[in-house]
Amino acid sequence: MARARFGVVVFPGSNCDHDCMYVLRDIIGARCEYIWHEEPSPGAYDCIVLPGGFSYGDYLRSGAIAARSPVMDAVRRHAASGGLVIGICNGFQVLTEAGLLPGALTRNASLRFICRWVNLRVTNNRTPFTMLMEEGQVLNMPIAHGEGRYWADHATLAVMESRGGVVFTYCDAEGRPTEEANPNGSVANVAGVVNEAGNVLGMMPHPERCCEEILGGTDGRLVFESVIKWVEEGRTRPPRAQGL
Repeated sequence: MARARFGVVVFPGSNCDHDCMYVLRDIIGARCEYIWHEEPSPGAYDCIVLPGGFSYGDYLRSGAIAARSPVMDAVRRHAASGGLVIGICNGFQVLTEAGLLPGALTRNASLRFICRWVNLRVTNNRTPFTMLMEEGQVLNMPIAHGEGRYWADHATLAVMESRGGVVFTYCDAEGRPTEEANPNGSVANVAGVVNEAGNVLGMMPHPERCCEEILGGTDGRLVFESVIKWVEEGRTRPPRAQGL
């Protein structure tokens, strides 16, 4: 069993928490536990996962109420100490609402819920979440969201791009970030970002839904296996993103 210990946060309305648990524990072989949203001190983990779903029914805005739940104080402390955090889909929305990641997730340009497979280009493979990937590698993962259109102002985006803060971008099969390959209208085709410290990842695609061939692909395993390798190599505190 992998030494890395994961905690999967469960909010009212989460619907991918069991998927994350199944993949991490039964497919990847990591230690994994659920963390209830009202738990202010969940314990020690190498990586905390905020799963997809509709936390608190997505009232007000997606992720807005979850960002203010008791467990998020623990998530902030965990991130501040260098611990790893992954926010997937709704979890990404929670992280932006909580101020742990820059930018915001807004309604898809089509104003419709989108559920399909997309191509992702790895634009930074020097993070704890991408270290087993090649820079420029094209991954195939599913998306399922109505508010996945990433937005940040030009100045913020420029800083993020200069320091490697953009980790994944939507692309075509050849790795080109075309308008046609952008499913939701995200600025600069952004699909996933990390914070300045490099230890908090938010991504709209669902890696936990593509970890078995029977589901159509296994590219999602690379995200979780990268974290495990990072932890098992003793890299407990990521370097700042601009120095990755």
